Amino acid sequence: MSDPDDGQPDASPETPIQRALRLKQAVIDARPKPPRGGRFQREQAASIATGKSKPWMSR
Repeated sequence: MSDPDDGQPDASPETPIQRALRLKQAVIDARPKPPRGGRFQREQAASIATGKSKPWMSR
């Protein structure tokens, strides 16, 4: 029978940089997010007038 702890070191120990990145991603994911889809998204899309994103195209 094989013990889970046969003296082998961990296959992928986490480096300090990887730990910091993981913690940073957890903080970012925990932030409140705006609602996706539905009425809110349609209202936001309707409030943007056509061509406002390309002012150089107007005369």
